[in-house]
Amino acid sequence: MLTIKIICVGALKEKYLRDMEQEYLKRLSKYCKLDIIELKDQSLPTILNESNSKIVKEKESEAILSKINQYNSYIFVMDEHGKEYDSIQFSNKISNIAMSGNSVITFVIGGSLGLDKLVKEKGNELISFSRLTFPHQMIRVFLLEQLFRAFKIQSGERYHH
Repeated sequence: MLTIKIICVGALKEKYLRDMEQEYLKRLSKYCKLDIIELKDQSLPTILNESNSKIVKEKESEAILSKINQYNSYIFVMDEHGKEYDSIQFSNKISNIAMSGNSVITFVIGGSLGLDKLVKEKGNELISFSRLTFPHQMIRVFLLEQLFRAFKIQSGERYHH
């Protein structure tokens, strides 16, 4: 069974997002083993400038890199400038990675300030769900929904309407 790791900065604070996450984790358990590795987000300084923003991103990225290195997997890094897929393309990509011998796929979601370039370079691929800006907590739920949809497509099950 394919293992999906989601390494993410910050906790889901809103109950409705935690509820959605739990629902998708339950649904996905039929298709894969899924682990969410939640890392503590750094406190943002009162006055945010380029220098202290860089420090926050570096600290969060160090924590991410320490987790990425634990797994031998294909690594997707969520980034606003990454490649965009439609749901069928995303499903095919997940399937192709699994068929190529990777039993683990890792997704990385940064904190509110984004990711340091070292994390982006560590990934096999940068992907984006939209050119629009969304809170990183919502991207986490979007990712779970798209993974569920991808597995439904692969299984030939109805996935839309």
